[in-house]
Amino acid sequence: MKVALFGGSFDPVHSEHVRLAEAAITELGLDLLLVMPSYVAPHKSAGSVADGKKRLRMCQIAFSSLPKTEVSDFELLKGGTSYSYLTCRNFRERFPDAERYFLVGADMLENFFCWKEPDDILQNVTLVACRRGKEGVNDLHERFVARFHTDFLELSFCGEEVSSTEARVALAFGKEPRGIEKKVLEYIRREGLYRYSAAQALELETPERREHSYRVAQLAVKRAESLHVPFEQALLSAMLHDCGKYVAPNDPRLKGFTPPEGVPAPVLHQYTGAYLAEHLFGVEDGEILRAIMYHTSGREGMSTLEKLLYLADLLEEGRTFRGVEELRALFWEDLDACLARSLKEQVEYLKSTGKPVYPLTLQAERYYSAIENAKN
Repeated sequence: MKVALFGGSFDPVHSEHVRLAEAAITELGLDLLLVMPSYVAPHKSAGSVADGKKRLRMCQIAFSSLPKTEVSDFELLKGGTSYSYLTCRNFRERFPDAERYFLVGADMLENFFCWKEPDDILQNVTLVACRRGKEGVNDLHERFVARFHTDFLELSFCGEEVSSTEARVALAFGKEPRGIEKKVLEYIRREGLYRYSAAQALELETPERREHSYRVAQLAVKRAESLHVPFEQALLSAMLHDCGKYVAPNDPRLKGFTPPEGVPAPVLHQYTGAYLAEHLFGVEDGEILRAIMYHTSGREGMSTLEKLLYLADLLEEGRTFRGVEELRALFWEDLDACLARSLKEQVEYLKSTGKPVYPLTLQAERYYSAIENAKN
């Protein structure tokens, strides 16, 4: 008997999850594939967005027509952090005489060396790598064998680059998500999953500005996970960052708002946006409010979320200024170095055009340039 585990947050489950499962059943000759939503995946900084019961139900809907597949609630019932080595021990106890496989994405395989008790996992299962898009695993075989004295298998199937994270952002912005099967999408909408009341703020923006905010959110949440920034902080700060851009200072919704002195017009909306986010849209998270409040000017001592929003706003794919591609590459390599260079270029640009440099921006440029210089 051949059995395999296919775990993940499935938040939400998408078409490539199903295609991968189908390919694994065929290529490995499986008698049973267990699809197992995690309670809290160790690599997720803030757990899952949808609760376990709803993610379980989405998987049941998505995999209902796939033979030899069973959706398991083992990790959800166990609770706590879903460590794979514990799940694989249970898997061996349940199927002691079977050939046991564990499906992992190519991106996860690169991090397998840092997983909790990886040797323990390999005593109980054979890893099977699954590629998606441009991901590759060929260069990992030698390193893997040298470390674990065994190799992993590799499916010939290569999935498309469909992302649950991107789908959550699309749903939050009221857009049609890519790669979500019709019946799963109907369930998501019926249950009101991945919706946020703060999305009302987008009604204050022009259609073009809403598209900008959407692109900022997509970039911010993609980078957020590697920075250990919670998904919802990245999403909501991006969703709300420009909500004050078209609200006049004398608008009744800004009653009680007092701007700092000497704020130039292009910078004012960061302050009105933070005020509206708190007083009109009910945001209580101080980190989100500060990220909105300084997303245009920057400042000394920015939090990781503040840096993330500042740079996502600057570098989203709709921006076309000279040097943007180099900054985008640096954004993924070194956030602080990218911030220092971006501030430096902004200050130089403003000075070259004769425009005033807001004091917070000038202070931030000096602060982060000094940090970067100290590294070299």
